[in-house]
Amino acid sequence: MKERYKFLVVLAVFLVCYFLPIEHARFTNAVNESLALTKWYAREHVLLCLIPAFFIAGAIVVFVSQASVMKYFGARANKFLSYTVASVSGSILAVCSCTILPLFMGIYQRGAGLGPAIAFLYSGPAINVLAIILTARILGWQLGVARAIGAIVFSVVIGLLMHLIFLKEERERHAGEDFDFGDVNKVRSLGKTIAYFFSMIAILVFANWGKPSEESHTLWWLIYHYKWWITGFFSISLAVMLIKWFNKAELKEWTQQSWILALQILPLLLGGVLAAGFLLGRVGYEGIIPSQYVASLVGGNSVFANLFSSVVGAFMYFATLTEVPILQGLIGSGMGKGPA
Repeated sequence: MKERYKFLVVLAVFLVCYFLPIEHARFTNAVNESLALTKWYAREHVLLCLIPAFFIAGAIVVFVSQASVMKYFGARANKFLSYTVASVSGSILAVCSCTILPLFMGIYQRGAGLGPAIAFLYSGPAINVLAIILTARILGWQLGVARAIGAIVFSVVIGLLMHLIFLKEERERHAGEDFDFGDVNKVRSLGKTIAYFFSMIAILVFANWGKPSEESHTLWWLIYHYKWWITGFFSISLAVMLIKWFNKAELKEWTQQSWILALQILPLLLGGVLAAGFLLGRVGYEGIIPSQYVASLVGGNSVFANLFSSVVGAFMYFATLTEVPILQGLIGSGMGKGPA
């Protein structure tokens, strides 16, 4: 960076600090909301969501063969197959937008094309079965169907657009790849690999199993009641697999890759949460932008309401499944189904 640009950056930081409106209650409240949301995020999501996701992503990088990834997601893979698998594979995961990032990084670093990887990244948080069922039950089957179809269709569209935009970079990235990867040196059987990944995904899903809206003797409530027993079972199963099937060198490499991914992603996520809390606050609280302004601008189904809600939604953070009751309240206040 040139010296004059460094000077401008320092000057800008100084001016921001000099004119901070700390005497205004709304500004100080927004700062408090930013810190409060970050605290909640660290307590509720880092331990149970992000850490398991980082280990899953690290395992993808280390233990999933490049040939396997390239077969379904690579640049030379069948486009229809790769985008179809990528757009629906998130249905088995109950993950939020932050948890899907390490998984996206894992398959992308393993050789997946940018388009299919982006399709997986986009559809993963929206297409999981729990979110679709909860949306249909609380907000109506129309929104449930719209969410499922919209997530799949738009993930493919956005993935294709990203592929075309970065076509030159993708060609350079995959230029040195051979079409035939040869025989994969399998250290362990496919069944062991599936069992290993299934245990980690099960820990991620059941540890974050949300409380059902109604206390009834349904399967969802039964799973929630025994979720820590189920999580403990899969944790013990995973520990046994690690001891029996993996050597120290593999476990060390797995841990290192998980740590590298955490260093790349976690600071950006925490920065995003800080910004979201400052601008819009937590649920039921206000940030620097008054909530009544937001509510007044998303009523009905006009083009402006849809555009505005999509822009505002980009600055908001919801844990997976919590967006449904929040939208239920907004719809009750007059929000249209399109903006929802």
